[in-house]
Amino acid sequence: METMVGRNARIVSVKGREVLDSRGRPTVEAEVAFEGATNTQSVVRAMVPSGKSTGGAEAKELRDADPGRYAGMGCLEAAKSIGVLGKAVVGMDPTDQKAIDAALLELDTSPQKDKSGIGANAVLAVSMACCRAGALVKGVPLCRHINDLAAKAIGEPVRMVMPVPCLNVINGGVHAGNLLAFQEFFLIPAGAESFGEALRIGAETYQVLKKVIQEEYGLRDTAVGDEGGFAPNIASPEEGMRLLMKAIERAGHTTKIFLGSDPAASEFFKDGTYDLGFKSAQVGGEKKSAAEMVELYEKICSDFPMVLLEDPFDEEDFASHAALTSKVGDRIEIVGDDLYCTNCSRVEKGLESKATNAMLLKVNQIGSVTESLDAWSLCRRNGWGVFVSHRSGETEDSFIADLSVGIGAGHIKSGAPCRSERLAKYNQLLRIEEELGIPYAGMKFRTPWDF
Repeated sequence: METMVGRNARIVSVKGREVLDSRGRPTVEAEVAFEGATNTQSVVRAMVPSGKSTGGAEAKELRDADPGRYAGMGCLEAAKSIGVLGKAVVGMDPTDQKAIDAALLELDTSPQKDKSGIGANAVLAVSMACCRAGALVKGVPLCRHINDLAAKAIGEPVRMVMPVPCLNVINGGVHAGNLLAFQEFFLIPAGAESFGEALRIGAETYQVLKKVIQEEYGLRDTAVGDEGGFAPNIASPEEGMRLLMKAIERAGHTTKIFLGSDPAASEFFKDGTYDLGFKSAQVGGEKKSAAEMVELYEKICSDFPMVLLEDPFDEEDFASHAALTSKVGDRIEIVGDDLYCTNCSRVEKGLESKATNAMLLKVNQIGSVTESLDAWSLCRRNGWGVFVSHRSGETEDSFIADLSVGIGAGHIKSGAPCRSERLAKYNQLLRIEEELGIPYAGMKFRTPWDF
């Protein structure tokens, strides 16, 4: 609901700068100056994350490709692009997110409309910063402003909920140096009564898990990875699940914490088969057909208290996703990440084939707030869950915390309860819960609208 202040506000200037993400690699920050009705000028900023395990259909970042600087990963060109993009939105009302993003997207002249020329990282930085400015102009928390935008996107009021934190506490895949093919293993405290309790029992279990891993594998295996999870010297997903269950039981939270996993199967899909030994020096590895992978997932879901599987097959393997969803989708959320890349056209394909029952939402996969809301609303209209996510290369920007609440996503992943760039999101959610008294999604994380 716009105020007189909002209708008289305008963006005054936009500039970009190169900053570093949590891996010490460059990313970009947009700085937006704006005026309200009193002509008082304020400044907001937004930083963009970057993924390592990326989908082929993701919008494209702009990198400098100068081998003599940050090994070619510099973002000076993207920072410069922010300045160019800014000229398109100067004078616009920061509360009008849809118009702002439309103006930004008009500058995307790439043949595939993947933002490769102007940089998805540059577009998103401006889009997020303007969204933050819009909330300040309206005098409301960012999550409430996003909630207004979400209601406009779907054409009806959207109930805000506190999301279930899905804590990535064991790492494998391309995120770790062990032999584990599956990329992420989650603690999912859906049985808690509040977000605050969920984060507490998740953090308690994480600390117990550290002790369990140290007892069984030694101190060296308790070092943490990019997302704060441990990477013990294990090779099978079942061993990862066993460690989680041991920690949950020792912490005393067996009735409140469930399990989930992101195999990120595109990373070990080779020559038509799924090679669970792809990181091993052993010739041949442990290769499985798609049908055999379905059987493996069914067994894991039967043997452990699983509630979520993300990207269990290759990013183009819609048929295998559909086969698994038809078998376990009534009780397990099957989430498409690389499969969809927060892209409406790919979600439409997933809906037609009944490939999954949920989509992972990563704002930098698509590159603007409005396009992210479009993908969310498409899923919501079709009864799919939406799982908001960070990236492995993160920043201290907590935008996705407010996003997850504003769209009533029901669940969020931002890594383990460790490392400040991860905790920035979880701590912001603690503030939101305290200040606004929003209910916790809990066991309804898949259908948060169904309270």
